[in-house]
Amino acid sequence: MGNSKRLIFLIAAAAVLLAIPAIAMIFTAEVNWTALDFVVGGVLLFGTGILCELALRLLQKTSHRMIACAVILLALFIIWAELAVGIVGTPFAGS
Repeated sequence: MGNSKRLIFLIAAAAVLLAIPAIAMIFTAEVNWTALDFVVGGVLLFGTGILCELALRLLQKTSHRMIACAVILLALFIIWAELAVGIVGTPFAGS
């Protein structure tokens, strides 16, 4: 896959993931995101995509690329979980 096609795919995937809660808000009152929630989610998703793309472009060895992307994704999941439910209990999540 070309570099530009991969970048477009990453941006589209992030946009689709952000559309899920937007669509869910139409059908249920249990999903109640504010504009700030979408901004933070967008920064996290697009930032993760861009960082993975950077790692894929800059690193030569496949194993290094996989490790870098895995670390970036792990950081995304930890930050997302902390913001969602305060799993670690830092002031970052408002605990």
